[in-house]
Amino acid sequence: MKNDKLYPWLDNYPENITWNKKYEEEPLYNLIDKAKEKYKNLPAVDFMGKKWSWSEIAILSDKMAKGLQNMGVGKGSKIGICLPNTPYFIIAYYAIAKIGAVIVNYNPLYAERELANQIEDSETDIMITVNLSIIYDKIHKMLSSTRLNHIIVCDFIEILPFPKNILFKSFKFRDISSVKEGKRHSWFHNIVDNDGNYKKVEINPAEDVVLFQYTGGTTGIPKAAMLTHKNIVTNAKQAYDWCMDGYVAENQEKMLNIIPLFHVFAMTAVMNMSVIAGFEIICMPKFDLKDTLKIIDKKKPNLFPAVPAILSAINSYPDIHKYNLSSLRFCISGGAPLPVEVKKSFEEKTGCIVVEGYGLTESSPVVCVNPVSKENKEGSIGMPLPDTIIEIIDREDGVTVLPIGRDGEICISGPQVMKGYWNNDEATKKTIINGRLHTGDIGKIDEDGYVYVIDRMKDMIITNGYNVYPRNVEEAIYLHPSVEECIVAGIPDKARGEIVKAWIKLKEGRKLPIEDIKEFLKDKISPMEIPKRFEFRDEALPKTMIGKLSRKDILEEEKNKS
Repeated sequence: MKNDKLYPWLDNYPENITWNKKYEEEPLYNLIDKAKEKYKNLPAVDFMGKKWSWSEIAILSDKMAKGLQNMGVGKGSKIGICLPNTPYFIIAYYAIAKIGAVIVNYNPLYAERELANQIEDSETDIMITVNLSIIYDKIHKMLSSTRLNHIIVCDFIEILPFPKNILFKSFKFRDISSVKEGKRHSWFHNIVDNDGNYKKVEINPAEDVVLFQYTGGTTGIPKAAMLTHKNIVTNAKQAYDWCMDGYVAENQEKMLNIIPLFHVFAMTAVMNMSVIAGFEIICMPKFDLKDTLKIIDKKKPNLFPAVPAILSAINSYPDIHKYNLSSLRFCISGGAPLPVEVKKSFEEKTGCIVVEGYGLTESSPVVCVNPVSKENKEGSIGMPLPDTIIEIIDREDGVTVLPIGRDGEICISGPQVMKGYWNNDEATKKTIINGRLHTGDIGKIDEDGYVYVIDRMKDMIITNGYNVYPRNVEEAIYLHPSVEECIVAGIPDKARGEIVKAWIKLKEGRKLPIEDIKEFLKDKISPMEIPKRFEFRDEALPKTMIGKLSRKDILEEEKNKS
C-alpha cells in the first residue's frame, strides 16, 4: 500500500471496507450459478406482477446456452441483445457468457442506420430481440441489409401475468409483430426446449472478452469497449462491497429496475449486483413517472439506482404526496452530474439516502461512489472503490501526478478497466497510457480523498443519463439536402443535465422548418439524440484557424447569451 499523500482516501476510508482488497478472478456466469445454489427459490425477477425464482432464471440460462450451442454458436461468436428490461435480458446475458461468446448490447431505440452500423462493426451474426413491432420490425430489416443472419425472437406476451397477457393480446395486438417462421428465425421457447446440459467452455477471466459495450470514449466516435469476465465480475463485487456497508442486507432487498439493462450502469448496479446479493429485481420495461410512483407505493422497493433526471421528475410531480415512497432507503445516482438541489429535494421527499457515483463504459463502469457510512460531500463523486486508484494527471504532459487540490485529468487504474477498444488499437493507445485509463474529464481530489469532476475534455453529451455523440447527430443532420453546415453540442439543462442543441446553416435559398428537420431525423437517430433546440444561422458557423467547425466557439457564444 502506498502512502496516503498519493492516496488521501486511505485515512478516511469506510471502516467496513478494505481498499486494497484483491478479488478472485472467475467467469461471469459463476454469478448466476452461485445464485441458483445460494438463493434457490427466492424471488429473482418481478416483471409486471409475474415472478421468477433464481433457480428458474439460472435453469433457463443453461437451456438457452445449450440452444445456442445447438445452433453452432461457439467461443468468441458475437451475439446481440436488443431487448427492453425483461427477464429475457438476464437469461440471454448469462447464457451467452456460459458458452464463451461475446454479448453485444444494443439500444432498442436505435434507428435502423445505427443498428446497421453497430452490427457491421461488431460482427454480430445473431440477434436476440422481442416481437414488439417498435423493435422487431427494425431488426428484421437488418437480415437483408447487414451481415446479420439469424434472429431469436422472445414472445412478450408469454412473460406477462394473467390477465395482462390476455388484455395485451386483445387490445394492443397492433404492437405485436407477425413473425414469419423460417431458417433465419427462432423462437426463444424453442431454443430453450432442451435439458440444459450445455458443453462447458474454458474461460480465462482476465483475457476473454465477454461484452462489447458501445461508447464514444474520449473522441465521440462510437466504438466497442471490450470488457472481460474479470472486468465485469470485479466491478459488480466492488459495488456490492460498497453498498453493503450498513445500508443493505443480502437476500432481503428489492431493487427497482428502471434504467435500461443494455446500459452499463444498470448492468452492474442493478443486474449483476442483484445476482450476487440475491436481491429481487422489480423490472420495468421502460420509465413512466406515474407507473414508477405506483410501483414504489405498492411493491415497496428499497434500492433505487437512477439517473438525476428521474429523481428530478419525481421531485417535480405535483401529486407526489399521494404515494408512499418511504420504503426507499438507498439510491445510487449515476449517468450524469447530480445537481445538489435535486439530491436534497429527493431526500427530503422520500427519506432515502442518495449518493452520487461516477464511472465510464471503459471501466465497467463504476469507479467512485460517495460512502454511505461517512460524509456524503455535496458536489463530490465520492471515493475510489476497492482496488481502484484515481490519479489527477497534468493535462499538458499527460504523465505527472498532481498533488491534492490541483485540477487535471482524472485517470483510473483498477481491475475493472477495459481490455481496449474492439478493432481500434489507435484509440486504445490514446486512452490507456502507462496502465492508466485517461477519462477525458477534468477533476481534483481533496484532502479527505473525495473526487470532484469539474469539466469534460470530450465533447460527448450526457442527457438523461444517456450518452449522445455530437458527430453521430451531425452526420444524420448532414444527410438532409438543405444543410450546408452543422454543429451539435450539449447545453446545460436543470432537468436533464444537458440537452442536445444543433446550430445549422442552410444552403443558399433553402428553408427548413424545425418540425421538418425533426421528422427527417426520426428514422436516422434515436429519440434521445434528436436535438431539443435548433438555431438556424444565415452566416457561416464559427471555425478554427485551419477551417474546422468550432464547437468550442459556438458554446462560448451560447454562454455569453445567458
